[in-house]
Amino acid sequence: MKYFLMFIIAMPVVEIIVLLLSGNLIGFWPTLFLIVATGLIGAYLAKRQGMETWKKAQEQIRYGMMPGNEIIDGICIFIGAALLLSPGLISDIMGLILVFPPTRNLLKPIVIRFIMNRMNKGKVTIIRHK
Repeated sequence: MKYFLMFIIAMPVVEIIVLLLSGNLIGFWPTLFLIVATGLIGAYLAKRQGMETWKKAQEQIRYGMMPGNEIIDGICIFIGAALLLSPGLISDIMGLILVFPPTRNLLKPIVIRFIMNRMNKGKVTIIRHK
């Protein structure tokens, strides 16, 4: 939790620095265009990938299978979409990485390992209905 709080505090500062550097390097209008373009492209990708993941999960549930992979995809897409909604170049890049399927597939083992570590330490509670 303390790392998350440090991230929340440091991220706006880093975003402002990157925006100022980008504005000085390529100019105000290209920087603004870049922010808007990454946001729009990311929002489109997030919606498309989210709907595709939702349909895959429903199909697996229909056949009585646990949609574990789709749940991880959904978490990544949700976090990526949230990052794309926040203004800034770094958050947009991080959001696109989580939403774009090839890069998301590279990060999924890390997410799974994180969740498994939390479960092994007893920090995640799983409730099962019989």
